[in-house]
Amino acid sequence: MRQRLNLILLGVSDIAKSTAFYEALGWPKAASSHAGFVKFDLGGIVLAIQTREAFAIDANFATAEGNGFSGIALAYIARSPEDVPRVLDKAANLGATIVKPATKNAWGIAGYFRDLDGHLFEVIYEDGWVFDEFDNLIV
Repeated sequence: MRQRLNLILLGVSDIAKSTAFYEALGWPKAASSHAGFVKFDLGGIVLAIQTREAFAIDANFATAEGNGFSGIALAYIARSPEDVPRVLDKAANLGATIVKPATKNAWGIAGYFRDLDGHLFEVIYEDGWVFDEFDNLIV
């Protein structure tokens, strides 16, 4: 696992209101955003928002409320599909708890783990993510 994070994922109650809020702060949404997943370029790192419900389901929580789901995760974008289970296995061997094993989905492959203090991390591979020569995410 390279020493970098790529995404800050936030689960929000109203994606339209949250999008308007961040745009009013002066953060234009990325052209690659869509109605269910809105991205804001933070200079090589991306803030991404989606509904709490969609996020909870993706992270393998039964509901978005009352089960330890915080509505935030840090994400690491792997460079190959094979890296996703490798990174999850390494995290587990170091004491992390696997929340969702590497699972193929509509956009690639992803899994989630909680670190030693319970913070949620997503490890994802998706063809659509692009990086510059300095390993910064381009949206």
